[in-house]
Amino acid sequence: MQDRNAQQPTQINIEASIVSGILSARIRPGTRLGESQLATLFDVSRTRIRESMMRLETRGIVTVSPRRGWFVVEPSAEESMKVYEARRIIEFGLLRNLSTVSEQDLEILARHLQEEKLAIAKGDRQRLTCLMGDFHIRIAEIAGNEIIVETLRDLTARTILISMLYQSDFHAQESHDGHCRIFEALQEGDFNAAAELAIRHLDEVETGLDLTHRPDPLSDLRNSLSLPPLSSEPKE
Repeated sequence: MQDRNAQQPTQINIEASIVSGILSARIRPGTRLGESQLATLFDVSRTRIRESMMRLETRGIVTVSPRRGWFVVEPSAEESMKVYEARRIIEFGLLRNLSTVSEQDLEILARHLQEEKLAIAKGDRQRLTCLMGDFHIRIAEIAGNEIIVETLRDLTARTILISMLYQSDFHAQESHDGHCRIFEALQEGDFNAAAELAIRHLDEVETGLDLTHRPDPLSDLRNSLSLPPLSSEPKE
């Protein structure tokens, strides 16, 4: 029992590191997560890595392929729509059920929006990807429900994977403006309006996805060989 309790923080660190890598767009969809490499990096046994991977699999973050190992999920178009549907339900209910937001919480959100603005000015897409997802997680943290925070963090990670697969253009300013409108409603204490604005914002983001696009499984190798992008037109 003592051994299991001592090892639990390590498992959490492994899972948190992988989710964090996805949230910051450093880990891409389909990335192979080798047990041996991870065991070396975290200085743990492969069994400990496998346990962490199994937990991430139940959270919809990774998947296992027989004889090939663990991979970051590549959400299908159908899965993508379900993720956005889940986010709408959770975030709408979360905001509708808020009764107050402290000045300190508003200051945290205001600083966050300022960071978004600076990242837009610098054209730092990776930083923006992290900030855009983190805005929604911060609102969940304000509500103080740890279960919703963890659920929304996982859904946000999956949303970022979806964006990397299906979003052809990155509409940073549009997303930032949506966040600003939600913030203004929270400032005014109009939680119903904030909930409606969250739905509109998520609708806008989902509309910007091309869910008919089929990811190229050889894109990294194709780029390395300086070959032209995969054509979407059928071969004759």
